[in-house]
Amino acid sequence: MSIFSRMTDIINSNISSLLDKAENPEKMIRMVIQEMEETLVEVRSGTAKIIAERKTLARRAEHLNRQSADWEKKAELALTKNREDLAKAALVERSSISSTIEILAKDMAKLDETLDKLSNEIEQLQGKLNDARARQKTIVMRTRATQSRLDINMQLHNHTIDNAMDKFEYYEKQIDMMEGHMESVHVEQKGLQSEFDELARQEKIDQELEDLKSKLNR
Repeated sequence: MSIFSRMTDIINSNISSLLDKAENPEKMIRMVIQEMEETLVEVRSGTAKIIAERKTLARRAEHLNRQSADWEKKAELALTKNREDLAKAALVERSSISSTIEILAKDMAKLDETLDKLSNEIEQLQGKLNDARARQKTIVMRTRATQSRLDINMQLHNHTIDNAMDKFEYYEKQIDMMEGHMESVHVEQKGLQSEFDELARQEKIDQELEDLKSKLNR
């Protein structure tokens, strides 16, 4: 496949369609960009050669035009000297040169047409390349974000983490039970102390009552 055919295929291709079918869009668009960049380099190199060839043909045509004008002057000179035979020979040479000039003109016209098409296609390819580069940044960011989500999701469903969380819950329940037991002991101890405090209070009242009776019996 020639470089120009490949360039046409790339220009006519649909990047979105390629990415939709790709298992790895990031890798696919990297390959597409590389292909476009390589194609642009080759096409521009080929275009430079065509331009150089066009300039060569133009210089040759200019040289032949000078020769044609020179033969025409020679024909005129021969006629002024009554040398019609020389004038005719000079015109034959001029005619031959004119034929070559016409061929060169057609060749240059074809090259001009080719250069116009190449210029247009290079512009289109550059536009697609710019679009692909812009999409590459978006795809890379989306791919990395998606991978991060997948990693987090895998961690959330990791059995080791689940087991660790289960152990946390078990230990929390054990601590709750220990705290409950300590509170019940405290409540029990508090109740027992209350009973002793009540006995002491009653004993004090009884003593005060006896002291009061003794006082009245005097």
